[in-house]
Amino acid sequence: MPELPEVETIARGVNHRVRGDRIEQAWFGSHPEPFKTSPAQQAMGLEGRTILGVQRIGKHIVCDLGPADDGLPSSRSRKNKDAAGSPADGGPLDEIDSVSEAQWIVHLGMTGRLLVTTPEGPVAPHTHARLGLASGREIRFVDPRRFGRLEFRELARTEGFAGPGAEPLTIEAEEFAALFRGRKLAVKAALLNQSLLAGVGNIYADESLFRAGIRPRRRSGRLTRLELGRLRLALKEVLEHAIRLGGSSVSDYVDADGVRGFFQLEHCVYLRAGEPCRQCGAPIRRILLAGRGTHFCPNCQR
Repeated sequence: MPELPEVETIARGVNHRVRGDRIEQAWFGSHPEPFKTSPAQQAMGLEGRTILGVQRIGKHIVCDLGPADDGLPSSRSRKNKDAAGSPADGGPLDEIDSVSEAQWIVHLGMTGRLLVTTPEGPVAPHTHARLGLASGREIRFVDPRRFGRLEFRELARTEGFAGPGAEPLTIEAEEFAALFRGRKLAVKAALLNQSLLAGVGNIYADESLFRAGIRPRRRSGRLTRLELGRLRLALKEVLEHAIRLGGSSVSDYVDADGVRGFFQLEHCVYLRAGEPCRQCGAPIRRILLAGRGTHFCPNCQR
């Protein structure tokens, strides 16, 4: 499943390419699984709205949308009409004088992809949504296993989307320590608990515990303040470095242009069972913890 760095990479890429563009047409497939909001409601809600911005919240991609317009081309779409199908030329608009009135919320599930392409581009099997934009581009949601979810929210009727837990990239030391205080959960299981930290998954839990020198089976509530401080910084550093490298492509993940990430080349423990530790040379071990394959160095992690 794409984790925080992969979702952040996709959200940034989509935002750069389509911010300020207008949704002219919305098509959805017939499989019911990907839809938290019915396809008809999504199409009705999306068409005619300007994309104000695209952001990541936890493991979700949230497209903030303006009010439905009268069908006249926006300044962004007029500028790009003659070059329809070419890459976005200028990135984000300098200003968008509108407040978000709706949201389109995308969860990628296990194998979901959110791509920006042209209408002429080959349509991949398992494409469940195609949003035609005024600039001539398309946003496509592709998901072979159909564990992803698409949702439309009109903010006059419901609250905007909020992540279930704290944001790992910005959480302060005291708040981070409070998440683990008194808990009997193994620290790896606590890191995977989305109600505590939104966006952390198996890859980055293993990698940050390695960098912090903490064994994944350690009880959360027994970690010292010093250990929790190391873990918070290691988690932030691992996530930020993975974002810079475009995420980890260990399965189906690609960014908004269909390009694979590179952070998997720098994994220290994840999926390296039996291989030598990059720090001490001891064989990396794999155990099952919280139902997930868990990788660690028995020598470097205490």
